[in-house]
Amino acid sequence: MGSSLNLHTPEIFGAQDPDIRCCDWPGCRDEGRHRAPKSRKEIETYHWFCLGHVRQYNKGWNYYAGMSDAEVEADVRYDTVWHRPSWPLGGNVTPDDVIDNLGEFGPEWNSAGGATRPPDGHAKPGTRQAWAVAVFSLSGPVNNEAAKSRYKELVKQHHPDTNGGDKAAEEKIKEINEAYQIIMEMLAS
Repeated sequence: MGSSLNLHTPEIFGAQDPDIRCCDWPGCRDEGRHRAPKSRKEIETYHWFCLGHVRQYNKGWNYYAGMSDAEVEADVRYDTVWHRPSWPLGGNVTPDDVIDNLGEFGPEWNSAGGATRPPDGHAKPGTRQAWAVAVFSLSGPVNNEAAKSRYKELVKQHHPDTNGGDKAAEEKIKEINEAYQIIMEMLAS
């Protein structure tokens, strides 16, 4: 065939297309298509490597190189808040302050999140207690036996395995489990 053109020579490689970069690896003349950060401190400044050399570079890359354990821990913690400042909420807030301000839970809830009286079928509308009783469709005074019996019925009826893996059934089971937990907590207090 005709003469072959060596595209790896810098004169031709760069003259053809200014956007094409040479691999930054010493002595390599392949095209540098893959970027890699130069260092932890220059995370947005890149080396450009060919595929083979970027793989080699990445195997040796350690973001935390040169940092003490305490510095690594501080960086990880700082990363959990997306490198934004954080501070404690309010002053000395107690659970009672929060519950007093959350009127939707009603006066029958104590600071531990439990009921001050056992649930019944006539719970105050808009409370967690009323929601849980409504999910279970219970009426009259609620006791452990009635709650456990109804829980078993609802789980058998709505379990995803008995409903072909239906997502709605999966969500209903989560709701049933949460309501059951609320009712059992109320009965325990």
